[in-house]
Amino acid sequence: MTDTHDPMPSPPSHPAGDVPGQPSRLPADDVPGGGQAPSPALVELAHAHGVATEYWDWLGRHVSVSAETVCAVLNALDVDTSSPEAIDTSHEQVLERAWRRMLPPVVVVRRSWSPWVPVHIGHGQAVRAWIKLEGGGRRELVQQEHWVAPRVIDGAQVGEATFEIPADLPLGWHVLRARSGDREAQCDLVVTPDRLELPPALRGEGRAWGFMTQLYQVRSRRSWGMGDLADLADLAAWSGAELGADFVLVNPLHSAEPVGLMEPSPYLPTTRRFVNPLYIRVEDIPEVAYMPPAQRQTLEWQADDARAANDSPQLDRDAAWHAKRSALETVYRLPRSIARSRAFEVFCAEQGEGLVDFATWCALAQEHGLPSGSWPSELQDPRSPQVSAERKRLVDQVDFHVWLQWVADEQLGQAHRVARQAGMRLGVVHDLAVGVHPEGADAWALGSVLAGGVRVGAPPDAFNQQGQDWSQPPWRPDRLAEAGYAPYRDMLRTVLRHAGGIRVDHVLGLFRLWWVPLGSDPTAGTYVRYDHEALVGILALEAQRAGAFVIGEDLGVVEPWVRDYLRQRGVFGTSILWFEKDETGTPLPPEAWRELCLATVTTHDLPPTAGYLAGAHIDVRERLGLLTRDVAQERAIDEADRAQVLDMLRARGLLREQASGREVVEALHRFLTWTPARLVGVALPDAVGERRAINQPGTDEEYPNWRLPLADGEGRLVLLEDLVGLASAKSLARAVARG
Repeated sequence: MTDTHDPMPSPPSHPAGDVPGQPSRLPADDVPGGGQAPSPALVELAHAHGVATEYWDWLGRHVSVSAETVCAVLNALDVDTSSPEAIDTSHEQVLERAWRRMLPPVVVVRRSWSPWVPVHIGHGQAVRAWIKLEGGGRRELVQQEHWVAPRVIDGAQVGEATFEIPADLPLGWHVLRARSGDREAQCDLVVTPDRLELPPALRGEGRAWGFMTQLYQVRSRRSWGMGDLADLADLAAWSGAELGADFVLVNPLHSAEPVGLMEPSPYLPTTRRFVNPLYIRVEDIPEVAYMPPAQRQTLEWQADDARAANDSPQLDRDAAWHAKRSALETVYRLPRSIARSRAFEVFCAEQGEGLVDFATWCALAQEHGLPSGSWPSELQDPRSPQVSAERKRLVDQVDFHVWLQWVADEQLGQAHRVARQAGMRLGVVHDLAVGVHPEGADAWALGSVLAGGVRVGAPPDAFNQQGQDWSQPPWRPDRLAEAGYAPYRDMLRTVLRHAGGIRVDHVLGLFRLWWVPLGSDPTAGTYVRYDHEALVGILALEAQRAGAFVIGEDLGVVEPWVRDYLRQRGVFGTSILWFEKDETGTPLPPEAWRELCLATVTTHDLPPTAGYLAGAHIDVRERLGLLTRDVAQERAIDEADRAQVLDMLRARGLLREQASGREVVEALHRFLTWTPARLVGVALPDAVGERRAINQPGTDEEYPNWRLPLADGEGRLVLLEDLVGLASAKSLARAVARG
C-alpha cells in the first residue's frame, strides 16, 4: 500500500483557510489540475459540511480547491450539488438539520464543562430533560432562560429549549433523554476527561524508553516464518529485565485477509478492531498440551516446515498463514475444559455483535472469495436475511474465526503481563492504523458510517511530492456522530484491552483528513473536518479507563493550534530528530524540544539510522522515480540537513570528529535523553545495524514494503536468540538508559 504518514516539519504559520467560517482573504495561487474555482454558494455549502475549499501546502503556498473536487467530496456526503438550485436547497437543508431533531445525535463534553444543549420541540410546548447515568441513577436537568426565535420547519413552528449539562457528572457514557407531550428522544452523553492522566511512570519528572518494532520482523527459532505474540513476550522479557526498557511499541496488529493473498502492510488491515491470527503461537494454546500423540506429531511436522522460512531473506505471510491456519483448525476442534469454555463465552459476550460480524465476514470470504465487492448483492448488507441465513449455515466457520480472536486476545494479554513482570513500567504499546481496506471486514460491517466514492490520502510533501492515495474509505463525520461514535469507541476498547499505551497513526486524522475522489490524482483532493473535540475526548476517556497513555503521530502539515490542543488534552506528540527545527530551518537544541512527546531518531517510513546517514532514502526514491526535484538538489539539501544535526552534536560534546558509524548512531540516541521528552523510542533495526527501510512511502510492489525480516548492516538475518547477545543492542540501550 501507499504510506500513511507525511513526516515533515510544520509549514510556516498561515491563515487556516480550510477552517469553516474562516476562509483566507488572500487570493488563491493555484487550482490543482487547472480546474474551476468553486462559486461563493458552493464555498458556503462546503464549509457548512466541514469541506475545505482552500489550504496551505507543504511549501507554504496557498491553494484553492477546484469546484470539481469540492462537488465530488460533498456528493460522498450525500449532498446534492448538481445545479445552483440544488446547492441552495442543500444549504437550506443543512441549516435546518438540527431543528428537525429533538436532541442532537450525540453530546460529547469535558468533565469540567457545563454546556447548554438545545432541545427542539413544538413552539410553546413544555419539555423535561434528564440524564440516565452509566453507573445507575438519574439527574434532572434545569432549563435555562434563553430565548431563541422559533423556526418554521415543514409548515410547523419549532421552538428551542435550552438545558444545562452539570459540570460534576462522572466520566463515562450516559444517556440524555427529553420528553415533550407524547414525544420522547434520547442520545448518548459522553463525559470525557479534561486531560488524560499520565501513568505513574511518566508523572513528575518521569521518563521511559523502549524499543519500537515491526513484530512480524522479529522472528525466533520457534517462529513459523513470522514474528508472533510469543516472540513479543520474549522481546519484552529480555529488554525489560536485562536492558531496563519500559515499553515495546509494535506495529498495528490488526487482522488482514483470512483467504487469498494477505496484504503485507499492517497499515491497510481489513479491520482495526480485531487481531491478525497470523500472530498466534500455536504451541502456546493450552489445548495443544492434551493433543493425541498422532495429532501432536503432525503439528510438529507442520511447525518444522513453517520454521524453515526463518532462513528466508524475505517474509512470506501467505505461506506462514497457510501452515498456521491448518494447525489452528485442528486445535480448534480439540475439547476444552469447563473453565476454558467459560472464558470463551465471556469473551464472546464482551465483544458482542461486532465480533460476530467480523467472523461472519471471514466465513463469507472463505465461502465466496475476495474481494467482498464481488459477492452477491444480497450479501453486501450484514443485516440482510441472506447474511443471517449464511451465518447459520456457516456456523462452524464463524465460530472458528471467533475462537481465533479469543486465542489471540489471550496471547496478547499474556505478552503484556510478561512485559510488566519483567520490570517494564508501561508494557506493550499498540499502534492504531489510520484506516482500513476498502474491501475489508470493516468496510462491509461499518459501511453505513464510511464514505463511498472517496479515499483517504495525503497531499504532496517532501517525502512524496506527487501526493498519496492510501485507498482507505474515511469515516463520515455526520454518520459517525449519528451512531453515537459507538464504532469508534468499540474499536478503541478492543485495541486497549492489553495495552500500556496506544500510538495513533496520523492523529491529524482526528481533526481533518485528505479526501481524494475515486479516479482522481492525489493532488486533486481536499481536507474534510472532523469533530476533534469528540474524537480526542473519547480517545482520552477510553485510554484513561484502560490505564493507558496516548501517543499521537502528529507529523506532516500540522496547523499550529493542533499540537497545543493535543498537549492540553494529555496526548503525547511524536518528535523525530531529523525534523525538529525552528522557523529558520535550524535543528532545535535539546532544551527546546517538547516534553510531552515520543522522541525518536527515525521512523518506519525512513531507513534505519545507519541507512539514513548514508542517504539511502534518496537513492531509493531516485530509483523509483518518486522525486519531482533534481536528485542532485535533493542530495545537497539532505546532506546539509544531516550535517547541521551532526555539527550540533559535536558542538555539544556528544560526538567526536572521527566517530565510527555505530558511535554516531549512539550519539544521536543519547541526544534524545538531553531533551525533556518523557518518552524515548529506539527503532529495533538500529540495535542490529540494519540499513534498509521497512517501507518506502508512495510505493506498492516497486519496493518490498513490510516484507523484510530483521537483519544487520551486511544483510545477515538476525533472529531473536541472536539479538539478545548482540553487543550493539546492549550498547545502544545503555546510551538511552544512562543519557
